[in-house]
Amino acid sequence: MTFISIIFFFVIIIPSAILHEYMHGWVADQLGDPTARYAGRLTLDPRVHIDKFGTIILPAVMLLFGLLTGSYFLFAYAKPVPYNPYNLKNQKWGPALVAFAGPFANLFLAFIFGLIIQFAPLSATMIELAFIIVYANVLLAVFNLVPIPPLDGSKLLFAVLPNSMWQVRKFLEQYGFYILLFFIFFLFQWIVPIIVYLTHLFTGGVVGF
Repeated sequence: MTFISIIFFFVIIIPSAILHEYMHGWVADQLGDPTARYAGRLTLDPRVHIDKFGTIILPAVMLLFGLLTGSYFLFAYAKPVPYNPYNLKNQKWGPALVAFAGPFANLFLAFIFGLIIQFAPLSATMIELAFIIVYANVLLAVFNLVPIPPLDGSKLLFAVLPNSMWQVRKFLEQYGFYILLFFIFFLFQWIVPIIVYLTHLFTGGVVGF
C-alpha cells in the first residue's frame, strides 16, 4: 500500500463503520424496537456515532504504528447503536437479524464498488481507491462475523445454539472480551484468506495492493 492508499483507508473505514452501526439500529427499528430512534442514533450523521477511542484514537495509533514499523493493520469502530432485544417481534431470530444487518451493509457496499471497478471506465488511481473501499468493508464484515462477543457473529451463534448449550453462551459472554483480544493478536490470520477471497470475488480478480 502507498502512503496515499493508507490515508484513504483510514478515511473510508470510519464512515463504513458508521454505516454498519446505523444499519443495526434501522433493522431493529423495523423489527419493533425504537430504542435507536428515540436515542437520536437512527441517522447517518457521523457526530452521533463517533467513539473517541474506536473511531479516532485507535485507528490513529494503528496508523502511526504502521508508519513506524511498516506493518499495517488498520481498524476502526463506531459507537454501538443501542437496542432492546426484548422489544423485537421475533425473540429468537430478531437479535440475529439485527446483528447481521451491520456486516450485510458492508458487504453490499463492497459489492456495489466491486461492480464499479469491473464495469465503470476508471483510471488506475480511481480503481485503487475503489478497491480500498471494497477491502475495508469486507474487512469490517468478516471481522464482525467472528462468533466472539461482543462481535455480531456471536449473536448469530447464540440464535442457533440449542438451549442445552447455555453454558457455552455464558462462558463466551463472560470471557468474550479476552477471547477477542487473543483472537486479534494471535488468530486474526485465520480470516485473512476469507477477506482476500471476498475482496477479489467482488472486484473480479483485479490486482489490489
